[in-house]
Amino acid sequence: MAKDYYNILGVTKTASEEEIKSAFRKLAHKYHPDKKGGDEKKFKEASEAYAVLSDKKRRAEYDSYGKTFAGGGPRGGFEGFDFSNFANGGFSSQEFDLGDIFGEFFGGGGPVSGRGGKRRGRDISVDIELPFREAIFGTERRMLIAKMSVCGACDGTGAKRGTKRTTCGSCNGKGEIREARNTFFGNFTTTRTCPRCLGRGEVPEHECDTCKGQGVAKREEEVHVIIPAGVSDGEMIRMPGRGEAAAGGGAGDLYVKLHVKADRAFAREGNNLLTVLHLKLTDALLGGDFKVETLDGSVNVAVPRGIAHGELLRVRERGVPHGRGSRGDLLVRIDIQFPKKLSREAADLIERLRKEGL
Repeated sequence: MAKDYYNILGVTKTASEEEIKSAFRKLAHKYHPDKKGGDEKKFKEASEAYAVLSDKKRRAEYDSYGKTFAGGGPRGGFEGFDFSNFANGGFSSQEFDLGDIFGEFFGGGGPVSGRGGKRRGRDISVDIELPFREAIFGTERRMLIAKMSVCGACDGTGAKRGTKRTTCGSCNGKGEIREARNTFFGNFTTTRTCPRCLGRGEVPEHECDTCKGQGVAKREEEVHVIIPAGVSDGEMIRMPGRGEAAAGGGAGDLYVKLHVKADRAFAREGNNLLTVLHLKLTDALLGGDFKVETLDGSVNVAVPRGIAHGELLRVRERGVPHGRGSRGDLLVRIDIQFPKKLSREAADLIERLRKEGL
């Protein structure tokens, strides 16, 4: 379930930038893990919420989709925010960038996934427009997306084919570097991914000419999207690992947003479909069998005598597929078309009917 960043900070969705900043200040002061009675988990949550809601682009993405696509984590969310007088319970002019101190504390160095701080590529999103009938019964799409992908020339190793890899001298083959820093809050020991080998522990003896040793390169990649039956307009399909690849790490996710075109004959109500059957006044009075179009072809529908305008008839199992082999129904709304002009003979007949109490 997506986190409610507004609720975490205790602000409304219409909160201004200053209100968001002020709310974060209070929570950061209250929950900082180095303070007595602090709460590391709540401090991280507040920091993550502030990182998203203080950035206009990421806040707009979060408001629209419930998440952001520019990468996860709170890195960069502390820019312009000052903790220099934190210990005294106040805030003064900026003296240093807290993001520089706590970057690795939250798994810095770029988007990460997992406890090991492994780099993770960016999530990306695309839009697909679907005809109404394809949304009901499902379909497939193949599309070319230009994104950072595993380098095809070296298969992601970063090394020229046929050459060796050697132990990284920066991290001695461990793939990560431990650093001790003396800060305003005390001594911190942090672990970050080695910037030279990108966590691999090895470096190429001769770099790949295509990706320059990174293991990833921008190229067009074909993506096969399977769209299940019964999707709705605005629905998102998540494809794990099909986003952008990160050098020395994993790939982000691809989010496909579906836009379903309206249909002239059918409207959707949950798992049911709604259509309209136009009847003459005499047909509504006398009833009979009438042909109705469905998404599976035409069917005959029995209309009882004296049916009312706006009344609904139900055709079972001709609606939206859902579950295992189940389908909703087709609802047929009766539209009685009253004549705007009457001949003298027709008017006389209706007058006789009125005298009979009809």
